[in-house]
This record gives sequence, structure tokens and C-alpha cells, in this order.
Amino acid sequence: MKTMTMNNGLNEAHKEIPGNPSVATSSKVKLSNRSNGEKLRVLTEEEWDFWTHNGYVVVKNAVPREQAEKLADYLWEYEGKKANDPETWYKPTLSMKMSELNNTGMVEIYNHQYLWDNRQFPKVHQAFADIWGTEKLWVTIDRANLNFPIRPGHEYKGFIHWDYDPETKPQNVQGVLALADQNDENMGGFQCIPELFRTYDTWKLSQPEDRDHFKPDTTGFEMVKVKMNAGDLLIFNSSQPHGIRPNNSKNSVRIAQYIAMIPADEDNVEMREWRINAWKNKHVPEGYAFPGDPLKRESKQPVAELSELGEKLLGLKKW
Repeated sequence: MKTMTMNNGLNEAHKEIPGNPSVATSSKVKLSNRSNGEKLRVLTEEEWDFWTHNGYVVVKNAVPREQAEKLADYLWEYEGKKANDPETWYKPTLSMKMSELNNTGMVEIYNHQYLWDNRQFPKVHQAFADIWGTEKLWVTIDRANLNFPIRPGHEYKGFIHWDYDPETKPQNVQGVLALADQNDENMGGFQCIPELFRTYDTWKLSQPEDRDHFKPDTTGFEMVKVKMNAGDLLIFNSSQPHGIRPNNSKNSVRIAQYIAMIPADEDNVEMREWRINAWKNKHVPEGYAFPGDPLKRESKQPVAELSELGEKLLGLKKW
């Protein structure tokens, strides 16, 4: 995916595929298997077992509900829409090269204070530290989502994909923070296929050689619809086939922030400088799954204040 200018080719790896350009496609550090007997910080043993078997886990109350709802309220204001007036929900939106994301409600906001408040919340960091087995992490600079009920002219299909070719065994995770309750299966939200995550190596043997390595044939598999409450954090393995399911509710809106962490690549000066510049000068990603923000809404906002943890998660200070 392309970012601000692509002058230096920093994000060529993301140019024609999904994934977030603020971090590498795969970590040099492998996901934790706790072979050294490492103790968990946030996850329970039951949740760890669920994670390793299913390729995803929900961390309850990762941030306080009121903190999640504060960002949700702001997203409505940022988009110029009103939560209690569906007539405002379906204004024209930016078109993306990754056409499957059109009409799914992506909100092009990346560096507002409220997003950083969630990113640098200690429990969020500790949850990802459990997954990686290290606290020395960088957080993705990613956006939010207001996913509205499907209406004529605003349809989309619930699609399943990988952001990284699973054949490459990517050492990466992704995450979603719920900003509103998502317990109604009809209202959209995250869906995935844990069975395909578990059986990928044998499943691929039955697939044609020219198959799409980013969009699997899901015939015969059961979609798991993950329920969450405001403040809950979903973390999933990047080898997990996943997607946004259609919002077929009458008037419920799925609201979320995308958050993930990856081991800090502090020797990658180019990436570190890009990240700091994105925060300080409020540049937004542009490319395959990121249309950017031609309205330049973020440029009018003050620079987000970072805690000591936040400075390390950004790369402003080294671990």
C-alpha cells in the first residue's frame, strides 16, 4: 500500500495488498508459544488455549467502556453524521482500490487524541505483549469504522480474505477494539473461519494452483461471528481468514477502532521516521485499502499527547 508520497519505496510491500503500512508485513520475532514457561499478563490460561486453537481471542474490558464510547461519539461528529438520524448516514464516501471495502464504513481518522488514548492504554499493550512474549512493541497507526445497515445503493458483500499471504507464514497479528456493543449477529462486525486457520496446510493441497492467495474458497466452512461489547479488544492471527460481515440490522451501527501491535523494529530508521512523521504531522496512509483523507480533517487537529508508554509504542522513544 502506498503511504504519503512513496518517495522512498518504504511501503512497496503493501502497494497491491491489504495490511497496514505503518508496520512491516511480518515480524522478525515469532509469535509467542510460551516454550520458556512465560507467565501471562492479561490473558487467562483458558484464553491462551483458545487463542492458539482458534487463531483469535477477545480481551474483555481492554479499555473502559466510557473511553470507548467517547471515541464512538466523536466519530459521528468527525464524519458529519448523527447517530439518531439515519438520513445522515449514507452520504457519499471515498472509493477504495480494494473495492470490497466500499460501503463498509471505514473512517479515515488515524492520529486523533482519542485513538491514541486507546492505543496507549496499558491493558491493551499488555494483551499484545502476551501474544508476542515481549513488551517491546510498536502499535499500528490505523483507522476506525462506522458500519451502517445495508440500504439500496449502499450494499456490500461479507467477504473473507487474508491481508497477508498465509503461504508466507506471516508473523503478525491484527486487532479490533469495539466502541459499541456488537451482540446482534445481524448488525455486522468481525467474522472468521478458525477451522480453515487450523487446517490451512492440508486444505491448500486441494486448491487449484492459480488460486487467489488472499481470498479463499470458503465452501463447506462455517463462519464464526464474534460478539463483543464496547471496550472489548479482539486480537487475531494474520493467518486467520476474516472479514466484515454484512450489517443486515434495521438500525444498529457497528463501531470499532483497528488496533494491533508488532515487535518494535527500532533499527528500521526509515519506518520509525515515517511513524513519527505520521503522528506529528498527521499524515495518513494512502493506497490499496486506504484512500487517504482528501478533506484534510486531521490536519486541523492538535498533535495527540502521548504517555511514556505511547512514546515507545510510536517509536518516538526506544524501549
